[in-house]
Amino acid sequence: MSARDSLIMILVVALCTYVTRALPFWLFRGSGELPKAVTYLGKVLPMAVMATLVVYCLRSTSFQSAALFAPQLIAVAVVAALHVWRRNVLLSMFGGTAVYMFLVQTIF
Repeated sequence: MSARDSLIMILVVALCTYVTRALPFWLFRGSGELPKAVTYLGKVLPMAVMATLVVYCLRSTSFQSAALFAPQLIAVAVVAALHVWRRNVLLSMFGGTAVYMFLVQTIF
């Protein structure tokens, strides 16, 4: 790929990123309230995304031996407990990841 092609690709990606970030502000700048559909999606989508991620992460879990599924289930329980306790998504994800990596590297 030539330098010219690389530059064009970078500019197109930058433009697409800018448009997707700015589009909501352009669409809703005149109105005082957000439409009900947008408000509903703002409430529902975060949990739907998290549920999708859990299913994606656990889809290939094998229950043939405890060493194959225990670290994953313990990490999921840690994520749930941390989220109920602190209501902090980043803490939940990092805590669950740290527990999972610890379990896989040292115990299982």
